[in-house]
Amino acid sequence: MLELRPNCERCDRDLAADAPGAFICSFECTFCAECANGDLNGRCPNCGGALCPRPPRAAALFEKFPPSAKRVLRGAKAAGAG
Repeated sequence: MLELRPNCERCDRDLAADAPGAFICSFECTFCAECANGDLNGRCPNCGGALCPRPPRAAALFEKFPPSAKRVLRGAKAAGAG
């Protein structure tokens, strides 16, 4: 089951678990569409893997399978450049 992280690791934009717009690599590093399709050019900066659209989870499943609340930040904002 995917973790469904709540934010873009690069710009810290909120990413809803029940909506499209998030991109992940095979390690579940998570990015918004703007970062994934922009500066990252479809590649994860952490592992070099391809970034693919993350499937949204149906809201009806949140109680039994909640998305992660842990925010991960490794990009420009984490380094203090944003």
